Amino acid sequence: MKKKLIKLTVIFFIFIGSFSNVGSAEDKIKIGMLVPMTGDNKEIGELIIKAARLAVLDIDTDKLEIYPRDTGSNPDKALKSAKELRDMGINIVIGPVFYKSLIYLDEVVDVTFISLTNKTIDVPNNVITGGVNALSQVVAIKKFIEENEIKKTIFLTPKIDYEQEVKKAIKKSKIKISKHHIYDTEPTKLTKQIEKITNYQVRKQNVLDEIKRIEESDLSESEKERRIKKWEKRYTLGNLNFDSVVISDFDESLKSVITSLLYTDVSPKKKIIIAFNQWFDESLLKEKSIQPIYYPSINKKNLDDFKEKFFNEFNEYPNYLSLLSYDLVGLIYYLSFNNDLNDLGKLFKKKNSFKGKIGIFNIKDNKINHILNLYEIRNGKLTEIF
Repeated sequence: MKKKLIKLTVIFFIFIGSFSNVGSAEDKIKIGMLVPMTGDNKEIGELIIKAARLAVLDIDTDKLEIYPRDTGSNPDKALKSAKELRDMGINIVIGPVFYKSLIYLDEVVDVTFISLTNKTIDVPNNVITGGVNALSQVVAIKKFIEENEIKKTIFLTPKIDYEQEVKKAIKKSKIKISKHHIYDTEPTKLTKQIEKITNYQVRKQNVLDEIKRIEESDLSESEKERRIKKWEKRYTLGNLNFDSVVISDFDESLKSVITSLLYTDVSPKKKIIIAFNQWFDESLLKEKSIQPIYYPSINKKNLDDFKEKFFNEFNEYPNYLSLLSYDLVGLIYYLSFNNDLNDLGKLFKKKNSFKGKIGIFNIKDNKINHILNLYEIRNGKLTEIF
């Protein structure tokens, strides 16, 4: 398997820029794209299209043609555009971007769609999901936990539509956890739930009980005063039934959960706090109170190289989905050399491993799973763990 991966890796990297100007008009490789080109998500779509065009430039061939069509982030419009691409003779499409745009695509059975969504449940059979999914993240977290011999891990997951993705990933990855808690994102409810999870009220009462015990003891008044002052500096007393916390949340919602943990006297200095992929959110570097914190993500060096390349070409920076779009154009081009594009749907059901700008990923059962790195933020600095 290792030799196979190395071989595919070499080919996948080398083909960009190596196969130049081959083929004729009769064997053009037509790649459709379904992205938002109108509406609130228009800018996201524009950057994804630019990344695909950048991949075509880097491959440097007249065999590749990109045909973007608008979804308007709407499932009905996505279906209409998908049928338009099919009628143009296109049978491989990058997109749609959002999960809600997938629901009618099983009506276009002779087209394979590689969606950029990170959701994998209840997806049409002709859709391959290409986003950084929950399983990819949990597998990286599992590796970190095992390498550091962390014994008791709990998961905290918000009560939103991503909840089932996390549950499925935990089961499929076979990660060993003590408990999986589902929390409400409403601040007041969240705090009360975290208090219960951390046994905060009991641990807080333990301090008050200890102070009372000292007050009622036969110690001298000066000794009582000294000990009570010491205990008054503490917030809680008692052990927690976990060594690490995995928070499958993002952005400000993630910070709210950690703030609630801090309130209950659970700090990163006492317990290991791990988050899901934060896409190198720089605001986390400034939040010293929540450090150290760990999270899985794509290869940052590759991302930075891509961002520089993209900026040099378009004078603006890409979004993270752009990098995936870039890789998918290259992947389709590579696969077209040894396979009939009409049969690519079958190929995506087998296990194949590749290495692109986003890092190593494998394809099996209509899912792209990414082999992620794991990062630590400590003292305002980001460090790659593996």
